[in-house]
Amino acid sequence: MRFAHEVGKVRAAERALMARVPEGTLMQRAAAGLASVCAGLLPAVYGARVVLLVGGGDNGGDALHAGARLARRGARVTAVQAGSSPHQGGAAALRAAGGRFTDEHDDVIAAADLIIDGLTGIGGTGGLREPHARLAALASEAPGIVVACDLPSGVDASTGRVDGVAVRADVTVTFGTHKPGLLIDPGASRCGAVELVDIGLGADLPDPDVVAARPVDVRPPEPGPESDKYRRGVAGILAGGDEFTGAAVLCAGGALRGGAGMVRFASVAHPVELVRHRWPEAVTTVAERGEGGKLLERVGRVQAWVVGPGLGTDDAAERLVAAALSTDLPVLVDADGLTVLARRRDLLRRAAPTVLTPHAGELARLIGADREVIEARRLEHVRRAATELQATVLLKGSTTLIAEEDRPVRVNPTGTPRLATAGTGDVLAGLIGALLANGMPALDAAAAGAYLHGLAARLATAPHLGTGEAPITADDVLEALPAAFRTLP
Repeated sequence: MRFAHEVGKVRAAERALMARVPEGTLMQRAAAGLASVCAGLLPAVYGARVVLLVGGGDNGGDALHAGARLARRGARVTAVQAGSSPHQGGAAALRAAGGRFTDEHDDVIAAADLIIDGLTGIGGTGGLREPHARLAALASEAPGIVVACDLPSGVDASTGRVDGVAVRADVTVTFGTHKPGLLIDPGASRCGAVELVDIGLGADLPDPDVVAARPVDVRPPEPGPESDKYRRGVAGILAGGDEFTGAAVLCAGGALRGGAGMVRFASVAHPVELVRHRWPEAVTTVAERGEGGKLLERVGRVQAWVVGPGLGTDDAAERLVAAALSTDLPVLVDADGLTVLARRRDLLRRAAPTVLTPHAGELARLIGADREVIEARRLEHVRRAATELQATVLLKGSTTLIAEEDRPVRVNPTGTPRLATAGTGDVLAGLIGALLANGMPALDAAAAGAYLHGLAARLATAPHLGTGEAPITADDVLEALPAAFRTLP
């Protein structure tokens, strides 16, 4: 896992460590790591044109000390000061190494081979003010490599929020631990590749606030010698209607390709016919109009339910959502099922695991917030939703977040904008449903499903190295799921 800590916890760990080591040790460790990464990005350090954008805080000091190290290796280092006086020790070190300060920043930034952004630190909140905003814009538009010091200036370290201008970095070198803003959009999209430099905080850091999985952390259950289709998990799916038939087919496919030993699917006649045609291995049941709990009895025994994709939002759909949530089994609610829950939140009063998979608009209806506010402050609202709704909440979007009350929020690192196409959410619902039926805890199933779903989309959109990305459909994601599973160690 990659662990991320909010600013207050990072500051407390830094204070604890600084009390045990000589003054300036942490800054020198950070500067050494930053300079090393920068040197590796340049074809040659000697003669390279390096520009430092420095504010008055410690990140400016880190940048200045790193610049001094590069200057001693022959780089031509120029510092551009923003506002208040720069870090005194860093400024002295840069000048002693042959670096210089300048006020003529436009041409210098445009001509740089590499730009180090040390304008603001992890304590910065709100939009950048002048002259920081102008310097950030110049750096983002410059042709040289942009390296952010700890995080891109203009990005909120604890949330990923961006108000106004922010540096768009090619590489971000962060110190001690990741910060949530490096992993969560819109901030994450400004970071480029993220390099973590160990400065010795580990023993002083508490439990993380946010975690992001690596391949080794995603462990769906593997069938053993004694496995049969029932031990591998039976996923029950209530999806589709006369109007939205494709959702039924895609959701069933997600469950089958997600490793379910059996899929039991129920809907009205037309979606059932289509599921039988596409997925003959699915066991299907035709629902009678307005049928609720009796339909679940006719479907038979399952280990988890998926309810909602293409189901509709009328009284008949509400009866099915209520019936699934009245069981003592894990239930995933998606799409139309979430619209039902927006008016029937009382259905969430249950002891068994519940997974909700909204996009920002659906979450807005569930918790009574504005969609735009949720998209700007995703971490805050996914936590709020998990607490208010007493459920595992997977918030879809440019960064998918998965939250449970009093647990670190999971950030999915594998998504791609190509997933923004109809039907991919139905595939995800079926996939997570299969993992729930297989016995995974709700948080782990949702996180693993999001990881595999995003990875399958990446594999589908760029199946051949060097050929670039192509548009994909939800069916392409389905077809790529086996390949995504095969990448796991």
